Amino acid sequence: MSATERHDVSLRAWNTFGVEARAARLFEVDDAADLARLAQALRDGPPPFVLGGGSNVLFTRDPPMPLVRIAIRGRRVLSEEARGTVLVEAGAGEDWNDFVGWTLGQGLAGLENLTLIPGTVGASPIQNIGAYGVEMRERFHSLDAVSLRDGALRRFDAGECRFGYRDSIFRHDEGAGWAIVAVRFRLMREARLRLDYGEIRDELRALGVDRPTPQDVSRAVAAIRRRKLPDPAKLGNAGSFFRNPVVEAPLADALAARHPDLPRYPVSTAVRDAQAADEAQLARGASGAGTPEKGRVKLSAGWLIERCGWKGFREGDAGVHERHALVLVNHGTASGAQIAALAERIARSVRDRFGVALEPEPTIV
Repeated sequence: MSATERHDVSLRAWNTFGVEARAARLFEVDDAADLARLAQALRDGPPPFVLGGGSNVLFTRDPPMPLVRIAIRGRRVLSEEARGTVLVEAGAGEDWNDFVGWTLGQGLAGLENLTLIPGTVGASPIQNIGAYGVEMRERFHSLDAVSLRDGALRRFDAGECRFGYRDSIFRHDEGAGWAIVAVRFRLMREARLRLDYGEIRDELRALGVDRPTPQDVSRAVAAIRRRKLPDPAKLGNAGSFFRNPVVEAPLADALAARHPDLPRYPVSTAVRDAQAADEAQLARGASGAGTPEKGRVKLSAGWLIERCGWKGFREGDAGVHERHALVLVNHGTASGAQIAALAERIARSVRDRFGVALEPEPTIV
């Protein structure tokens, strides 16, 4: 087994919140076969925790289990397919934004709206990342994963991943024992740009772009994200802390009757409306996206939190970002436990005022 093992490792640099915690054992693996052997070696102990880029985890204590960091690299074009589509593959340890830039450099379109999302390629299917009208699952082809129980290698197609809004099988018990080692995407030679969302068209105009390319869209998205969201390298955070709640239509209607500016989106609508709820707070004037259909309705967690007065709140070094109420931040030396306690207070206030439950996006350890 050639996995690199370290002992008593500080995790401050391994999570984008920048909170301090220590791992008794941390393994770094850059090969799927080594990961399979490591899984077999660890199978009699507590299940290991898989760590990617640390952009979707909050450590509230020293983790009691061993940590496995996936550092498998590599990017390649696999095949040219029918109707101008191209199959590409990346190792799970590749930086997501670097991978997006690589695909654009290959003349491939499809991921440009997902520019500058922090994390690794291997983490992207777990949460079904999405932004600015596009979800990862739209471009997804398949992935390979190693069982942490017995080291078996398995390929998952899109149906087996059971993608939902910010969700997949890997966020649930039946998928928790798998570590993703490679992901494949189906991209396009001929761009079909998604521009009618958020501030993209406005940003393109500001950049002086009349006939945008996928690279132009990527530049526009990067500019918007840098302007609206804090850089984890400068202010500890994990992006949106809460998932947007999905409620029954009668509750959404009752809330909208009392709060006419409440953003709400039918769960059954297109992907771009599913993404709109958590980014409506980024674009002033974007709230209120139409009348929901019957059934279940997605609400904006950011709007609910802001209405409860949390935007810009700070207690010690734990706080809520001044420009985006969905983003919890570490101003310096906050502990994971302090950030988690603040999150619990925020969720309780939203439940008490609106009768809506909020669920955290990051994995809390």
